[in-house]
Amino acid sequence: MRTYVITGGTDGMGKGLGLHFLRRGDRVIAIASGATKGEAFGRAAAAIGAGERAVFLRADLSTLTGMRDTLARVTALAGTVDGLVLGAQRFRPRREVTEDGTEFTFSLHYLSRFVLGHGLVDALERADTPVIMNICGPGGFPGRIHWDDLTLGEGYTGMRAAMQASRANDLLGVAFPHRHPNTRTRYVLYNPMMVRTAMADPLPAPHRILAKAAGFVVGRSVDQAVPPIAQLLDEPPADQVTAFRRRTRLPLTRKDFDPDNAIRLDTLTTELVQR
Repeated sequence: MRTYVITGGTDGMGKGLGLHFLRRGDRVIAIASGATKGEAFGRAAAAIGAGERAVFLRADLSTLTGMRDTLARVTALAGTVDGLVLGAQRFRPRREVTEDGTEFTFSLHYLSRFVLGHGLVDALERADTPVIMNICGPGGFPGRIHWDDLTLGEGYTGMRAAMQASRANDLLGVAFPHRHPNTRTRYVLYNPMMVRTAMADPLPAPHRILAKAAGFVVGRSVDQAVPPIAQLLDEPPADQVTAFRRRTRLPLTRKDFDPDNAIRLDTLTTELVQR
């Protein structure tokens, strides 16, 4: 029996992955902010006879306090983690600032992945084939790191924030083996492309309608999106860091994976989380 920790694990692809692993006899710790969906995840697990192997942790991963509390609770529950799936994200059309003074999207979509990924290394290293699966956006829409304004105090748009977080996660993966040079844990950056989930719900009405229509036409269902992710978790690549757009492996020579920028962001992020 393997143990998987999934952020954003009570909805969309996170829930789909969790139920996939529960069906085959594994243990799943699903982390999310909403009690209602957490309870629904528990009922779905019970319906397939996996209620005792499903754990829901309600957490606010947009704050440093919430991230650290989640890390402590996961560590207490699982001495060994076979796979960490980082999928928590929530689109914000208007700029929001967390209690730490950090822009919400940057905090939830990037900082929480930094804290949990590095914080669970010891538990991952106890597994036979440990892997971190960062569901983000390599090889997707363009975007950049706003080095002088990481919290986007000027010129905020929801798309700009989402794209910056995606580029930050690309660099997070690249920096991982530099911080943990002797790790056996494989780091996979994965872009599922368009999947029919509730991610478009926070968008303004016209954009939401267009996004859902596009998802209906060209997007895949959660059931279709889960198998290639599960396969990479079961059989992670030999290289320490890899990036995929669906089943297509991307070269890490692209500018989005610049190692100098990865170290630069790692240094800045370390300063942020140690405040």
